[in-house]
Amino acid sequence: MLLPMPLVKIERRRRDGACAKADLFEAVHQAIRAAFHTPPHDRTQRFVEYQAEDFEIPPGCSEALTIIEISAFAGRSLDAKRALYREIVSRTSALGIPSEDVFIVLHDVPLENWGLKGGQAACDVDFGFKIKV
Repeated sequence: MLLPMPLVKIERRRRDGACAKADLFEAVHQAIRAAFHTPPHDRTQRFVEYQAEDFEIPPGCSEALTIIEISAFAGRSLDAKRALYREIVSRTSALGIPSEDVFIVLHDVPLENWGLKGGQAACDVDFGFKIKV
């Protein structure tokens, strides 16, 4: 079985009244689909919530600070990456997370640095979809 890409990790402080994890997962997934043109089934996401003492908020950010890390196959254009950032912020803002409190880190990982599908380098696998968008 092939693990879907990109790999997503969403981190935030645990707080009452925060948007549901499922809504955040869906918002980020739909943003990736829109910007990177990934297949609908292509999703692996993790969610980490911290106690307040385990997640320091820098000055200028609110308790809603949300960090989204995405590890994706290298090859997406700068325009596609810009579209991803805009899509994520638009969709998370709709969930009540202020746009200035969304921090996105995209790890653009070369295909030869992914080991998957029984120990193959990703550069040797036909994924059936276009990576260079």
